[in-house]
Amino acid sequence: MAVASLENTITLAMSVRDRHASAEWYGKMLGFDLLYHADDAGWSELATKTPGVTLGLGEQAEPAPGNSVPVFGIADIDAARRDLEAAGVRFDGDTEVIEGMVSTATFYDPDGNALMLAQDLTGGS
Repeated sequence: MAVASLENTITLAMSVRDRHASAEWYGKMLGFDLLYHADDAGWSELATKTPGVTLGLGEQAEPAPGNSVPVFGIADIDAARRDLEAAGVRFDGDTEVIEGMVSTATFYDPDGNALMLAQDLTGGS
């Protein structure tokens, strides 16, 4: 039994220069929905496509991208990458494929936060 009884929610917190611009970017590029802007607190939250997982954006004059890399499942990594690259999103190298397991591609938001797409190749979901 775990020491802490966690709920089925998680917030991925990232620092950004402009929460409003970043929220718009995440909405346009990944289809995330804005939950709210807490301007007095310098915080915004977006709903991701995964139930119980939100993205929190903390505004900083000089963002410090962290070591956490959120990984988002995708049905067609090649199409998603093509569309994101066409929209000017920067990727880190080629899409990596582990045959029969997973395909992954690392990309960056406008503040240099690393994100990853992953397509399940096991035949399961």
